[in-house]
Amino acid sequence: MKNILEAPFIKEVMLLTDVMYKFGWHERNSGNLSYLLKEEELTDYLDLNEVKRNIPIAFDGKALAGKYFLVTGTGKFFKNVIHDPADVLGILKVTAEGNSVDLLWGHENGAAPTSELPAHLMSHIARLSVDPENRVVYHCHATNLLAMSFSCELDERSFTRILWKMCTESLVVFPEGVGILPWLMPGTNEIGEATAEKMKEYRLIVWPHHGLYAAGKDLEECFGLVETAEKSATVYTLVQSQGGIRQEITDEQLSNLGKRFSVTPRAGYLNV
Repeated sequence: MKNILEAPFIKEVMLLTDVMYKFGWHERNSGNLSYLLKEEELTDYLDLNEVKRNIPIAFDGKALAGKYFLVTGTGKFFKNVIHDPADVLGILKVTAEGNSVDLLWGHENGAAPTSELPAHLMSHIARLSVDPENRVVYHCHATNLLAMSFSCELDERSFTRILWKMCTESLVVFPEGVGILPWLMPGTNEIGEATAEKMKEYRLIVWPHHGLYAAGKDLEECFGLVETAEKSATVYTLVQSQGGIRQEITDEQLSNLGKRFSVTPRAGYLNV
């Protein structure tokens, strides 16, 4: 078997979790991610019949039975992934019954998957139903998007329009806009179900006064989605501190931008 630390998906996660931590999105043990892996990506690195232990989950995951996920562990720090990936990360297989996962690698010293695992699995089911290429679900505490949830109206249209207008590339990166939940208790099936429902329409969802969830085809795309939205939120924060908006990208310009880059802005969000 090849050294799993040389696997492309492990290298990707080690690199980008370090970047995400340095961006300030993962204080202490905050944030988590899950990465749907293909069996052929694993066979050179793991004996898929060797189960380290079985871990129950409080969720009916039969829709994902037999699928493999790389996930971060509960209570673990993103800053430590690059130093000790086998402690922070784990590779899981959802059992046929769907009420537990088999640990194939990682989560050493008795560690467990993130407490948000049900929310992740629900979101994977939702995203796969609309885009089979979406393999990553990611949760972080992006600073300025979090700040906006205190100062801006929690209305998806108005929140999205602010982000689109603060940075030209935003509409191109997330033309469907940004979903927003009410404040809900983290680590519960309730917030997982609400997030999954929004994931049928959006790849970026704000959890007010907490953080956000994002989805993408791989971790790099997912990171780029959050990075772009957070850049717009940062510009908005700076503009507000400088006295507010005096001029902006117009709705007509945003419409033309969408045509130029062959993306369709969410219906009803532009006044054109």
